[in-house]
Amino acid sequence: MNNYPKLHNATWPGIVGKGPDSEPVIPFDKLLEMTAAAEVNGVKFDGVDLGLLDPHLNIDMSDDDIKRLADKVSGYHLNIGSLVAPIWAGSAMGTPDQRKTFVEMVKKSCAIGKRLKELGVRHYGIVRIDSAAGVSDWAKDPAGNTKLIAQTFREACDVAADFGEKLAAEGEICWGGMHSWKHMVELLQMVDRKNIGFQADMSHTFLYTMGYNAPEHRILPVDFDKSDREAIKSALKTVTAALRPWTIDFHVAQNDGTVFGSGSHDKTGRHCQATDPNGLLDIANDAGYWLRDEKGNLTKAFQHICWDGCMFPNAVMEKQQTWNDILAALIKVREAHGWKG
Repeated sequence: MNNYPKLHNATWPGIVGKGPDSEPVIPFDKLLEMTAAAEVNGVKFDGVDLGLLDPHLNIDMSDDDIKRLADKVSGYHLNIGSLVAPIWAGSAMGTPDQRKTFVEMVKKSCAIGKRLKELGVRHYGIVRIDSAAGVSDWAKDPAGNTKLIAQTFREACDVAADFGEKLAAEGEICWGGMHSWKHMVELLQMVDRKNIGFQADMSHTFLYTMGYNAPEHRILPVDFDKSDREAIKSALKTVTAALRPWTIDFHVAQNDGTVFGSGSHDKTGRHCQATDPNGLLDIANDAGYWLRDEKGNLTKAFQHICWDGCMFPNAVMEKQQTWNDILAALIKVREAHGWKG
């Protein structure tokens, strides 16, 4: 059996879309327990990707706190992979102070990431960012705001390089300047740093093909037949051809072609359960558009893949079977597009 890419679960779905304006946050320890307990034919998760977000984790944690975190995760026989930087207190296209805060959050996240590597619990992964700006605000001055975002990202990349970290910009339709596949490519080219790349999420990036928030970049027609797999595959090939060369982090997910938001989170590509009969993606097959090049060769551009299931109801997330089903989907992706290392 293939043992790469490593299989990770994400912890931030216990926070994103939760809180006072939605359902209660799912505790960090609970997510670790369910991840560690998942098993399919003797195969278990290899690790977790972490959101450095309150109330799970404090971005200003002490070195002793970082050691305790490393011990806790490794105690479940899990590794740590990619980290989400809590950059939303600032904005990549905001005021000078907001942009300074954005970069500072990236710096703190990279420092934690480096320390986790030193402690032997983190062997791969990136630090994830977005523009921390809405699409409507960006649209007030597209060219000027994209330049501001690129400048902030450059500053963040320079800081990350000091820690030996790479940054991955998440492709999601709710982030201004990153809300279409063409805008995303333009932004990454403008940043022009060796240590920045793209974080592809199968749910979010599928919405790119449908032109949500950027109808001028739509690939699938408005009235496309959702049962037409050939049309969907063709659209995915267009998006992945443009963004695959930039992709350094990858989320396996399912989507039914609709948008969804909960709590304070803006609407974005709906994350469906791995077994959702309304899902439009063939998870194992369609992951290959990201994991293989145009000739069908494995890119091996990242050492782990992660399941992202934000904004699932707590009743779903607190069922152990949910995580077994997710693990099963990840295993199928690795069997189809993995390697032995």
